[in-house]
Amino acid sequence: MSSDDASGPAGPGAGGPAADPWRAWRPGQRVVVRRRLPAGEPQPYTDVLGDLVAVDDDGVTVRTRRAGDVQVPGAEIALGKVVPPAPERRPRR
Repeated sequence: MSSDDASGPAGPGAGGPAADPWRAWRPGQRVVVRRRLPAGEPQPYTDVLGDLVAVDDDGVTVRTRRAGDVQVPGAEIALGKVVPPAPERRPRR
């Protein structure tokens, strides 16, 4: 991932701005966040894609098309980055 990644040189979850670039994201940006799932889940991660609604000390809130507003605690953010706007939807034929 690029310099907008959610893991920095200190590694994910190490704390501080270099380790938590998601803290510099701005509401309105489109982002993808790779979220750690609890132990015992069939997959270790899931992705959350959508428009950033809020960033605070606890994590981020992302507005997705399918699930609405999804809160992702900072401790569960494995990776993340700002992505381009969604493509325009094609009209039905």
